Amino acid sequence: MSPASTAAGAGIDETRMSGPERRASVALAGIFTLRILGLFLILPVFSLHAESYQGYSPVLAGLAIGVYGLTQALFQVPFGMISDRIGRKRVIVAGLLIFAAGSVVAALAESMWGVVVGRALQGCGAIGAAIIALTADLTREDQRTKAMAIIGVSIGFAFALAMMVGHALTGLVGISGLFWLTGGLALAGIAVLYRYVPTPITSRFHRDVQPLPAQFREILSDRELLRLDAGIFILHLILTATFVALPLALRDSAGLPGDAHWMVYVPVLVGSVILMVPFVLYADRRNRLKTVFLGAVACLAAAECGIAWLGSDLLVLIAMMVLYFTAFSILESSLPSLVSRIAPSDKKGTALGLYSTAQYLGAFAGGLLGGWLHGAWGTGAVFWFCGALVLAWLLGALGMRNPAPLTTRLLRLDGVTEGGAKVLSRRLQNVPGVSEVVIIVEDAVAYLKVDRRTLDGDALRAISRDAS
Repeated sequence: MSPASTAAGAGIDETRMSGPERRASVALAGIFTLRILGLFLILPVFSLHAESYQGYSPVLAGLAIGVYGLTQALFQVPFGMISDRIGRKRVIVAGLLIFAAGSVVAALAESMWGVVVGRALQGCGAIGAAIIALTADLTREDQRTKAMAIIGVSIGFAFALAMMVGHALTGLVGISGLFWLTGGLALAGIAVLYRYVPTPITSRFHRDVQPLPAQFREILSDRELLRLDAGIFILHLILTATFVALPLALRDSAGLPGDAHWMVYVPVLVGSVILMVPFVLYADRRNRLKTVFLGAVACLAAAECGIAWLGSDLLVLIAMMVLYFTAFSILESSLPSLVSRIAPSDKKGTALGLYSTAQYLGAFAGGLLGGWLHGAWGTGAVFWFCGALVLAWLLGALGMRNPAPLTTRLLRLDGVTEGGAKVLSRRLQNVPGVSEVVIIVEDAVAYLKVDRRTLDGDALRAISRDAS
């Protein structure tokens, strides 16, 4: 029985998330939050304490920060595919246990290589794809976007929280204690999974959120999607590289003691969130996504170059950090939206899967390059390199097209045949606001691209009721 038919039988309002859908989405978002916290808590502090480890070098410090991205990129798609076969919860539990084991290795490490191994093992617990698939199993097709939005917000919240509390927690428990804490957060995720997340009656493959290897070649041949993959690669490369050097710049160039860094991060992050909201709303409501996107990339380049040039002045450095995090927040929210708009409706999961892989590879490359540049030429070289790379990104992005404000909609179809699918496809194409229809008979799902501004929702719901 599908979530949609269950909802219909229970008399649930199909335009809103049901209670079970909302609770499951929030609980799974909570697991994401606990894991992201575990990955990012060390980001603002590790460079300040790395010298205390045996065998320290700036390259190894950067590798320790970013190596999780390499193993995450390698294992996220396979873990998602395995979850189709053996069950979502088993894979999620296994991933969280692997993550906890990596945290223990890093907590017990006395050398830099020990931390690198621990962080790499943390990344091997790549449960993101399995969590997304479980979320899809537990939500109706027409409510899935809301569920994914809840998870997206939780990831952003976890990142901001890690930046704000990392220093305070390190002051209380030390770097090794921070790793012990991340292991505890992973185990807490297992408790949340079994206490608050129901087991779906059936699990199946979801093209809208899961990658399909057979579609890789087509997605990788799409220049617009490759441009976006390159963008997220660069964005997370410079994020990781910047945090190899930024804590050191705050301490050594601007003269701010490490235990006072939180007094900068908290107002900077709060201010950047407040500043980014109007730009995101403007881009969405006025369909000016390309304009806002290019402006954010330009601001990101200016922030990196400003930190490199004027970073010895604390007030200027803080201003550049506000500019950096505002631009970063805009781009972090805009890029997946662009992927969703551009990708074919029945290949959205594959496009987002490859996009996520590029993101994690960027984090790995950023840690490695940031550490090498810091060791060879100092912290300033890291920021100048990041600024130059973002300028190259800006030049490459100038040719991007401003996509139509389309969103993906899914309709569950019960017992549709090939002949019935053709008739249904014509009916759906005639609904105002529907621009693309792909019906996969074996999935019993219609994948649509719709323009929310002109969509005739009543007509679409009427067809959906007839087909389900």
